[in-house]
Amino acid sequence: MARIAENLAEVKGRIAQAARRSGRTPEDVTLVVVTKKVEVSRILEAISAGATELGENYVQEAVAKWQAIGSAGVRWHFIGHLQKNKVKQAVKVFDLIQSVDSLPLAQEIGKRALDQGRIMDVLIEVRISGEETKHGVSPEDALAFAQEVAQVEGIKLQGFMGMAPFVVNPEEARPFFARLKQLWDKLPLEQRQWLSMGMSHDFEVAIEEGSNMVRIGTAILGPRS
Repeated sequence: MARIAENLAEVKGRIAQAARRSGRTPEDVTLVVVTKKVEVSRILEAISAGATELGENYVQEAVAKWQAIGSAGVRWHFIGHLQKNKVKQAVKVFDLIQSVDSLPLAQEIGKRALDQGRIMDVLIEVRISGEETKHGVSPEDALAFAQEVAQVEGIKLQGFMGMAPFVVNPEEARPFFARLKQLWDKLPLEQRQWLSMGMSHDFEVAIEEGSNMVRIGTAILGPRS
């Protein structure tokens, strides 16, 4: 318990410092604790220590955890690649789906959300790393795609999510984050709720470049099983 609480406090401190360097307050940056491949007991420790936003990559794994933990006091984020056949369950469990990367997926999310009597908050995943093996829409297509997604009934577009390529020196990720911030700034005001970028190894640089949501797992919860 103590180790996770210490890690969480340390990460929040680093977030606060990075936020101030970028001319913002610590409260301007939301921390999503990534809990994929982490057992429920450790997740509950993180919640007890103050974690309120949880990120999962796999729907089936998340459903089991959601059933064990519930949604009281926490918000669930889907941050992995979402398959259409998993959308019905995802819409039931998650508060924010961060990885919309095709119009058919957006339409399926909207349809399933309306079936459940809700509007689903979503982010568009932008492939800022340039790696063809990664998911997401290209930066060149992101704004036009955002216009299409925003028209889909049953969903509410709230911004962009992106991952820089993994680099040894986090400074090398800076231009990738800066590019996504430039795209995000061109979205209509009502769609600029979240700019989700930055993970355990590069979140301070991401915040300095404008991120207001970071996704951090290992630095808080330790190595995954």
